[in-house]
Amino acid sequence: MISFLDLKKINEPYETAFQDKLKAVLDNGWYILGKEVEAFEKAFAEYCQAKYCIGVGNGLDALVLIFKGYIRLGKLQKGDEVIVPANTFIASILAILEADLIPVLVEPRLETYNINPDLIEENITSKTKAILAVHLYGQLAEMDQINQIAAQNNLLVIEDAAQSHGAVLNSKMGKFQISNSKFQIADNLKSTKAFSFYPGKNLGCLGDGGAITTNDSALAKVIFSLRNYGSEKKYHNEFVGVNSRLDELQAAFLNLKLSNLDSDNDKRRAIAKRYLSEIKNDKIILPFWDLSENHVFHLFVIRTENRDNLQDYLTQNNIQTVIHYPIPPHKQKAFLEWNNLSFPITEKIHNEVLSLPISPVLTDDEVSFVIEILNKY
Repeated sequence: MISFLDLKKINEPYETAFQDKLKAVLDNGWYILGKEVEAFEKAFAEYCQAKYCIGVGNGLDALVLIFKGYIRLGKLQKGDEVIVPANTFIASILAILEADLIPVLVEPRLETYNINPDLIEENITSKTKAILAVHLYGQLAEMDQINQIAAQNNLLVIEDAAQSHGAVLNSKMGKFQISNSKFQIADNLKSTKAFSFYPGKNLGCLGDGGAITTNDSALAKVIFSLRNYGSEKKYHNEFVGVNSRLDELQAAFLNLKLSNLDSDNDKRRAIAKRYLSEIKNDKIILPFWDLSENHVFHLFVIRTENRDNLQDYLTQNNIQTVIHYPIPPHKQKAFLEWNNLSFPITEKIHNEVLSLPISPVLTDDEVSFVIEILNKY
């Protein structure tokens, strides 16, 4: 069986280094907000070309703390509206609700699966105060246009970069222009980003973990406190905060893996190029990519009208696939008040998408086999 994602194989090269780091943390005797978290925050901030990185418990908390930080600074108020793609993973929406803000769902482009900037402006009201751009499946949203709309309407821009570690905005000729700003890692320098380090991410730890990157010193100062009970100095609580701190051990593991993130992403892109050039089947719709570094292929997502049949066929041929995601947010039982809403593009995507195996440890022979089986479908 070709695994969808073999995490054991991905982490095997680090086993000795992981064990050495575990011993170092144990010997140090400092387990929360110590030198390992500080070292990773510094390294990841530098990697992302950001002034600040704040390590937190997970990607959802990263988003929630950004919103709560802006509320604390008076840039958002409870009840404000936040525009968000209708086809995002539910965590993006949960974060908005957790901060007592109102999500406004906007359809994506069918080609890129990212929010359609052309539809953002028609959803802006007097209560709209922010846009949450989600870089779904590892491909950057159209940040130039999104930031332009935000500037014209005095809106904050927050980026959900949970799936786009290392994606770079640069210019390539394609249907959708991205940017001409090299080395802006999953970001526009004006916005703040939330990352997840869930084990399956392009940069994944061995448990839950997350981070926020920003160039806003006031926001960073607030979030550093908010993640730690609202306390900058022990037992002195300035804000009503939470307990969401990146673990020392996970930070140590992440720092070990960070140096290989770019090369791992290159391996993912190489597999994606093969899939895109060698899969030849009219029943299968391949993802759009302009061949720039704006996509790190956290997922390689195809579409087909008879998705369940294709998935069964691939399983029978020992190829494991995953559906990201079978139910759109507005059709979830958690959001009964939205169940009657209609988002036809979102619904089409959720009904047709299927994620193929893609990872730095997938072999050439395995890629060839996946292509061969798909072409026979």
